[in-house]
Amino acid sequence: MIAPLTSQKRPSGAGDASTRVLEKKLTDGLTALGLTLAPDQQQKLVRYVLLMQKWNRVYNLTAIREPERMLSHHLLDSLAIIPSVMVQMPHDGTPLRVLDVGSGAGLPGIPLAIACPDIDITMLDSNQKKTAFIQQSVSELQLMNASVECQRVEQWQAPQRFNVILSRAFAELSDFVQLAKHLLTPGGRFIAMKGQYPGDEITRLPAQFRVDNVVKLAVPGLDAERHLVFIAPEGGTA
Repeated sequence: MIAPLTSQKRPSGAGDASTRVLEKKLTDGLTALGLTLAPDQQQKLVRYVLLMQKWNRVYNLTAIREPERMLSHHLLDSLAIIPSVMVQMPHDGTPLRVLDVGSGAGLPGIPLAIACPDIDITMLDSNQKKTAFIQQSVSELQLMNASVECQRVEQWQAPQRFNVILSRAFAELSDFVQLAKHLLTPGGRFIAMKGQYPGDEITRLPAQFRVDNVVKLAVPGLDAERHLVFIAPEGGTA
């Protein structure tokens, strides 16, 4: 059960100078990423940044305090993986089921849920304050394709397995795949968001897993390396 947040006002900010700066930064970032989102999706993304900024004062969701840096370091960083996630869409017409492990403040899960309404996203974290914030954000932003679980990944038994299991700054690759392998559907993929190319971590992967691909990303406004590591179980099952 996710504990509700104490009642506080929704961040207003609509139309003020700082919000307009965020909107412009988001528009420019989406253009650089080659992504096209509807106006209401962009508004929800900005509202999510404002929610993070507000609740960060109490819940310590992220070490980044400035909303403009939240937008580049968290929001655009998460949105940059969309093309790589969407190519995992099942060919049988069923929805793509995505699990965000160690979601923290809802990253990358909430940006993906906003930008990709046709995929089903579950965000998993063992920190109750953080999952409470995620639940509040899902509710306020009316994300019908997103759900939240406050559990340890190795202990959680999902009603259905997932096509894609994501992690962002969660754990070393070997720990990530071992802890979450029972939640991956046959033929599914692990996708780990990393900074520099994780060569040492790749060499330490268990023998029953293989790296399919490593994609280097360019995130607007972020002067740092970003890589996506695609991992699959040998034989298609974990």
